[in-house]
Amino acid sequence: MPVSAADEERNVPVILLARSHLIHRDYLKKASDSKKASSLKQVNSSKQASSHQNPAQSSVLKQKALVDSHDSNGLDLHSGEGSVKKAPGYFDPTCLTESLAVEAAVAIVINGIHYAVLMASPSELEYLALGFLFSEGLIERSQHLLDWEVTQITSASDMQAFSPNDADKSPTLEQLQQQLQDYDAYVVELTLNQRSHQRIQAQRRQLAGRTGCGMCGMTGLSQALPDLSQYQKPITNRPELDYLLSMRQQIDAAQTTHQLTGAVHAAATLYQGQLYIFEDVGRHNALDKLIGWQLRQQAEIDCVVMTSRLSIELVQKAVRSKLPWLVGMSAPTSTAVRVAQRYGLGLAGFLRDNRVTYYSE
Repeated sequence: MPVSAADEERNVPVILLARSHLIHRDYLKKASDSKKASSLKQVNSSKQASSHQNPAQSSVLKQKALVDSHDSNGLDLHSGEGSVKKAPGYFDPTCLTESLAVEAAVAIVINGIHYAVLMASPSELEYLALGFLFSEGLIERSQHLLDWEVTQITSASDMQAFSPNDADKSPTLEQLQQQLQDYDAYVVELTLNQRSHQRIQAQRRQLAGRTGCGMCGMTGLSQALPDLSQYQKPITNRPELDYLLSMRQQIDAAQTTHQLTGAVHAAATLYQGQLYIFEDVGRHNALDKLIGWQLRQQAEIDCVVMTSRLSIELVQKAVRSKLPWLVGMSAPTSTAVRVAQRYGLGLAGFLRDNRVTYYSE
């Protein structure tokens, strides 16, 4: 996505990485209207998965289009402006349309095993999956991911093919087709090395994860409250207020999907003088996307700013990733502060109104 003239005037080099496809759909269309979308599979070999792009060579990283299709009215179903659906006003059909954030079911299939279902913005799903696997402790580095493939589900037969085999609970094709009228669905198929594969069954999720839930599906306290001692480190020098306020200003300017919808979170970092920002309907998904990007690029970063509150699952992800500092625009929880202090994660909150509160020294 090209940097706008306004960005150039502000001298803010911005790399927009997490832009989901745009879907313009008339909510007054009859339910019988079929979806006119073609499935596009993205397949990367292990050689491609291990390749890295030097961000210093380009001020913009082109977004990978997950879908290239048109609806029945000929409207383009994707663009670089964000992840939204257009819906007319509920009380006055003649009023201006509102922009709604796209929320899709994303199934994670690892070595043929159905591991989890996330509710997320359908963009940069390879980064989401990679960061999610790292946060789950299934992989330790990006090289453990040998191959990946992203598929948008557009037909009942596709959904049936990617559903776990359970004869007693298998829905009919008619039921699956009805589900596709209500939901957007994607599948991310991942191939891990043998060592990582052995961890899968022990940590396999049992339930689908809701958008706002970073621990849904865990069946035991030991999973939800892991020992992170191996990641413990000293707290580094805290980022200065001016540095954080500058990041906040750049994030506000670059978070176009949130400006359109008011319904997405963002995780952002400065790397080699450029802002990398990831937006998602789930705050933990946004951080997973950033972590996945960091692993793929092997980037050393000193601070991540979240537009949300800082809850324990975000702190756990940051500790595993050995992030020096995690900063939120809202408040942290007491557990988040306690765990961050114990394992050496710098934590700050309330990055707003020309101030910030540090919870680590």
